Amino acid sequence: MFCSFLALVLRDELKPLSAQGLELEWGAVRQDLKSLVEVEAREGEQWYWLRTALQGTTGKVLKAVGVAIPPTLRPAPAVVPRN
Repeated sequence: MFCSFLALVLRDELKPLSAQGLELEWGAVRQDLKSLVEVEAREGEQWYWLRTALQGTTGKVLKAVGVAIPPTLRPAPAVVPRN
């Protein structure tokens, strides 16, 4: 239910794209946004978040709706308890 609601909100938020001259197909936008993921990685004792590269329309869409694009690499708190 929440995902459906979020999809409707996102679709409404994407309406300003047309106002900015971006005529994008909803299917292409969905596919490009699906490719944007973050994963946790560890090097020694330090944890990091790694973001995939922006594909297709992702950068334009996020900028148009005012969403900050996270950096490709950023430190994360350790998720494994230290003894």
